[in-house]
Formats: sequence, structure tokens, C-alpha cells
Amino acid sequence: MGAQTAPTPSSSAQTAANTTTFAVILSLSFCHLLNDMMQSLVPALYPILKQNYDLSFTQIGIITLAFQFTASMLQPVVGMYTDKKPKPYSLVVGMGFTLTGLLLMSQATSYEVILIAAALIGMGSSVFHPEASRVARMAAGGRYGLAQSLFQVGGNLGQASGPLLAAFIVVQRGQTSIAWFSAAALVAMTVLFQVGGWYSRRLATIARPAAKKAGPSLTATHGLSKNRVLFTVVILVTLLFSKNVYQASLGSYYTFYLMDRFHLPVETAQLYLVAFLIGIVLGTLGGGWVGDKVGRIPVMWFSILGPLPLALMLPHANLF
Repeated sequence: MGAQTAPTPSSSAQTAANTTTFAVILSLSFCHLLNDMMQSLVPALYPILKQNYDLSFTQIGIITLAFQFTASMLQPVVGMYTDKKPKPYSLVVGMGFTLTGLLLMSQATSYEVILIAAALIGMGSSVFHPEASRVARMAAGGRYGLAQSLFQVGGNLGQASGPLLAAFIVVQRGQTSIAWFSAAALVAMTVLFQVGGWYSRRLATIARPAAKKAGPSLTATHGLSKNRVLFTVVILVTLLFSKNVYQASLGSYYTFYLMDRFHLPVETAQLYLVAFLIGIVLGTLGGGWVGDKVGRIPVMWFSILGPLPLALMLPHANLF
């Protein structure tokens, strides 16, 4: 009988590395789920906040503005800073902002405190997303599509579950029960601390190429003029802006519309909001698959123009 070939040290090390990085990606996906679940609590709380504090729709809109400004507008700032100076444990800090915002929201007794709490929750998202995306790509091992998909699915599931939890916990037990969700932030901080340790060690082992080897400059390979690139970026930003306005408007006011038009209780209206968010999850998953088949540009235009007839129909539609 021939002797069995023992695995080489290099193959064992490679297997261990692949296992570790896959665990990092799954950890980030899980924390993305928790983060977006806590983020989606903010619009889900609007009916409760409006009733408790007798808020106008304008004041609700200002809460959305405070939340979205810190959650979205600060992300490029954080991304530019961490591009130059990576911060392995910034993920924990970002989740700490969310934890503070949730605790403050649970104890808020005035409109001003609610605004600060919403801004803090949004700030946690702005710190989490850029660095978490970077670490997921670093852990991908060349399988960037798989890593990004796993990371994105976690966030989408979190967005859909937030209003559902709000309907069955916060609506039933009141504003102070928001503090219960701080446990999710603590769990995420614990997991992200471990991810931060891996990220720190990974940064220490990455060889930084010398400036001489990198060459004098990097040139674009797409063959497009600067004006063409600028025009394309403007179109993409405009499309993204319109999509987010549409999505934020429905996310903020859909429950109020259902309660006023069809006299639904808060719990039932929240379920309709969950259905809307689940549609976003399915669209995200399906859009990537269809985009690989027919191209990304047709999918992007359809995702913007496709909802137009449905949006025009919505005010005239019955509950079904």
C-alpha cells in the first residue's frame, strides 16, 4: 500500500486563511444586519413619535433630514479620511454612536432630543458602512462578488426586520422599549472588535509598494474624456438622488398614508412597510442577477423609471 500524502504546510495555511476570511465576511454581514435593523427603526417609530409629541409632518421630515444627513452625507467624508488613515476599530466606534442614539431616543422627552438621537443613529451608519465595505473587500480573497453579496444581504434583511420588530415591540411596550435594541448594538460591537483585530493584523502584513515601483502616475484605462466621465457621474448621482428621495418618502410617510386613507392601526400599517422593504431586498438580489445577464445600464434605468407608473397609480389604488 502506498503512503498517504500529507497536506503541505502551505496548503494548510491557505485553508486556514480562507476559513478566517470567510468568517470575517459573515461577521460583517451579521453586523450589517444588526446595524441596518437599528437604522430602520427610526422611520418605523414615526407614528409613535407623532402621537406622543403631537408632531407635524414637517417636523417628521426634519427628523428624516437629520437622520439622512448624518447617515449619508458624512459617509464620503469618513471614506476619504479612512482611505488615507485606516482605522481598524472605527467600526466599534460607529456602532457606539448608534448605541448612544438608541438609548437617547428611548429616554427622549422633547423634540430637540429626538433630533439629536436620530442624528447620532445616522452617524453610526456613516462610520460603519465605508470601513465595513473595505474590510469585506479585503477579506474577499478575489471573490469580490460573493463578499459584496453576503455583506449586502445582511443589510437588506436588517432593513426589512426593523419595522417588524418596532410593530411588535415598541408599539406594544412604548418608547422606552427602544433601549432593548441597544443589546443588538452591544453584540455588534463585540463582533466588530474581533473583526478590528483581524483588520489591524492584515494591515500590518500588506506590503506597501514603493513610489518608484508604482511609476510616476496612474492613467485611466477607460478611454473616456474628463467631460464624458463628469457627465456620467452627474447622471448617476442624479439617478441615485431621485431613488433615495422616492425611497425615503415612502419609508417616512407610507404608514401615515395607510392609517389616514384606510384607517389601519399602527401595527398593520407597519406590516405594509415591511412588505415594501422586503421588495427592496428582492429587488437588490434580483437586480444583480439580471444585471449580469442583460447589462447594468438597462437595469439602472428600469429601476428608476419602472416605479413611475406605479407611483402615479398609488394615490388611486385600493388597499389590495
